[in-house]
Amino acid sequence: MALSPPADVTGLLHAWRAGDEAALGRLMPVVYDELRRVARARLRGQRPDHTLQTTALVHEAYLRLVQVRDRTWRNRTHFFALCAQAMRQILVNAALARRAAKRGGATPRVALEEELAAVPAPDVDILALDEALTQLAAQFPRAARVVELRYFTGLSVEDTGAALGVSPPTVARDWQFARLWLARALRHAEGESAAGDD
Repeated sequence: MALSPPADVTGLLHAWRAGDEAALGRLMPVVYDELRRVARARLRGQRPDHTLQTTALVHEAYLRLVQVRDRTWRNRTHFFALCAQAMRQILVNAALARRAAKRGGATPRVALEEELAAVPAPDVDILALDEALTQLAAQFPRAARVVELRYFTGLSVEDTGAALGVSPPTVARDWQFARLWLARALRHAEGESAAGDD
């Protein structure tokens, strides 16, 4: 994903953090198209009956972020990383709500991009992915952040490295490790789910 010029977003974030409320109004048009691309990618592969639309996901994530009192965003990459976290949580909450509404019905599934999957899988349970990412974060926090930035935000290896303060080769190694770790965890979760259905 090609992000907007750093100075635009970073400058607006810094101005807003300094108390310029008008900067927030100028920020949204600058980041809106990028947030829509991220949201579209996150919603691609969801079941046809899902209720979240791209625009709603963008707006809800944006609203969550602008309501944060501690506006310590360092730069545009950090802002988009927080947007990715917000979108992930919104999707997980929506999946939990749908499952609760169906009283144990099928858990919503989303496409796991081949780039992330280490083994072929047409889709993955979003709740299982969230749980696996939470487990990965507990053991390997940086690798989990790499997944959030690359998978949920679509940042390049270089932008991910800039956000985390590490080199691109380190990001590439973490990305490869996380893909394999998550694929194994998701296969394990799928096996437990199948065993529980018997």
